[in-house]
Amino acid sequence: MSVSQLARSIVESPTLRLNEEARLLRERGEPVIHLGIGEPKNKAPLNAILSTASKLVTGDVKYSPTDGLPSLKKAIIKYTEEHYDRLVAPENLIISSGAKQSIFNVLYSILNPQDEAIILAPYWVSYPEMVRMVYGVPVIVKPEDGTFTPRLEDIEKAVGPYTKALIVNSPNNPSGAVFPESFIAQVVEFCERRDIYLIMDDIYHTLVFDGVQAPPAYRFSKRDLESTKIIVINGIAKVYGMTGYRIGWAIAPRELVQIMTNIQAQTTSCTSSVLQAGAEGALLGLQSVVEALRLQIQNNRDVMMQELQSFTGVRIRKPEGTFYCLPDFRAYSNNSLELCRFLLEKALVVTVPGKEFGMEGHLRLSYSGTVKDVTEGLARMKWALDPTSANEIYIGDKKLVRDWL
Repeated sequence: MSVSQLARSIVESPTLRLNEEARLLRERGEPVIHLGIGEPKNKAPLNAILSTASKLVTGDVKYSPTDGLPSLKKAIIKYTEEHYDRLVAPENLIISSGAKQSIFNVLYSILNPQDEAIILAPYWVSYPEMVRMVYGVPVIVKPEDGTFTPRLEDIEKAVGPYTKALIVNSPNNPSGAVFPESFIAQVVEFCERRDIYLIMDDIYHTLVFDGVQAPPAYRFSKRDLESTKIIVINGIAKVYGMTGYRIGWAIAPRELVQIMTNIQAQTTSCTSSVLQAGAEGALLGLQSVVEALRLQIQNNRDVMMQELQSFTGVRIRKPEGTFYCLPDFRAYSNNSLELCRFLLEKALVVTVPGKEFGMEGHLRLSYSGTVKDVTEGLARMKWALDPTSANEIYIGDKKLVRDWL
């Protein structure tokens, strides 16, 4: 089959591939535990469900404005004022089919062929591929001190004449790190001084623990929305647990929003009016559901940290946000992809290789499921890897004996 060189260069999403492998195993009746999944198991908020149903009942399901329904924009403007202390105009906002599309629209709008976008490792797997999809060049900056917190001096060294953007994701997928206020202040000043777009992926911004807060970039800019280099990406997928609704948004200068609107008009036309109604319901409904989900995830995090500490040789930094951690498993293997395959084959546990996030030798583990998933999944992993653990285990109704250590 003849396909374009660009299409051939784009790799498969490892997280979606693992989701599919887990689904097929479950269909065969295998007791798979998924510690790679990036979504909570909660139900959608009741107000979101009611708003979705109400829109469907009318039967009036037509095209919506390309940049989003005015009523949902109004709800997002209110949300932004509450969480960012910044009042935005409807013209500064575009609603898309998920935050992923929002990021792609931004990159398509600002990057020329061979322009560079700086990406901080560990990074979400889709960032480099999306940059390549618009003929840009991803430039990876990895902390050299073994932490998950970047340094401005490392970013400065990576900046060149073709640098157009810096992508910052805090709270961070996959590490769970929340970048300190001092660092966010530094990158805002640096990007505005060097005329570099600062793309803030804030999709996990309130999913934080132990009193930690993720400082909004707007706090450190004295520019208005029309002159700032800050572009904010957000959505309802993570903090509301509404991943299937596929509603995200971008906040940017009006001229850039208009360009993104033109791009969206020629690709997806608009975002589903039914799903936008559900998003509006979530944003305007009782926000106690967000806090309840956050507390549940924090408890899951604590359980995972406790269980991981019993592994011999595994190093872990306690996540301050998201529902992921990125432990170092190099005591068992330097090849994270082979390790993931081994764990799936022997223990029926799905994990995600750290190599996909720019951190070889690590595994991304998700605690977004149930406490039982966390405890049983890690017990299976320890049995498969750690020679100090018991030699026998029950997986489902089968008793297995470890014979490879």
